[in-house]
Amino acid sequence: MQNELTIFPVWDIPLVQAGDDLAALIGDALLRAGFQVSDGDVFVVAQKVVSKSEGRMVLLNSVDPSLRAVELAAEVDKDPRLVELILRESKKIVRAAPGVIIVQHRLGIVCANAGIDQSNIEHAQGGCALLLPEDPDRSASALRDQLTALSGKRLGVLISDSINRPWRVGTVGIAIGSAGITVLEDRRGQCDLFGRELMVTMSNSADSIASAAMLVMGETTERVPVAIVRGLASGEGTQDGSDCIRPPHEDLFL
Repeated sequence: MQNELTIFPVWDIPLVQAGDDLAALIGDALLRAGFQVSDGDVFVVAQKVVSKSEGRMVLLNSVDPSLRAVELAAEVDKDPRLVELILRESKKIVRAAPGVIIVQHRLGIVCANAGIDQSNIEHAQGGCALLLPEDPDRSASALRDQLTALSGKRLGVLISDSINRPWRVGTVGIAIGSAGITVLEDRRGQCDLFGRELMVTMSNSADSIASAAMLVMGETTERVPVAIVRGLASGEGTQDGSDCIRPPHEDLFL
């Protein structure tokens, strides 16, 4: 039987800058709050603060757009410099329409504008854009090691981002990086309540956790870049966030 879940927002984390020790900032915030970490806690960390700490901010004035970027920018009514970054971060363009470019990111994720964000970041010298981490799974693993060393507890870490989905309106949280949790629960071969064998059922635990945490983290002015999910009995999983990505030959939208 599933344990009861509790989600704790981590307040009082300062605005993150390139080169900051993110684990130390989280640990200091927890110390100020008097929060005691427990075995099995899952730290859900917003992609934005991970990218900032890893120096993934780009000055748009430093970007020289290619002819392809200029032409595509005219089609979708976007800044050619931003379109150039989208192209650099992508394997392929899936769809393009005014205001949005759907791509397969180099990480394999199908998303809008290659996950590049311009909200809740400082803009100077002609504007900035924030790219996804180079390797979110590696980022999650490093954070887990550091937070485990600080707390002495068995932990899991998810790097979360928000995404739109086909057929549905609005964004939800997904896990783009993972360490120490079971990402996918494979139910195939088990039976339902009436004894019928399950043939295709796989539960995406990582995305479910990220979406739940997003309810307390928010996406605008909440300033809660980290949430702790308790009750999952995690900390031992070996799957990565990349295991959530549907193989291209199975993806009807590619």
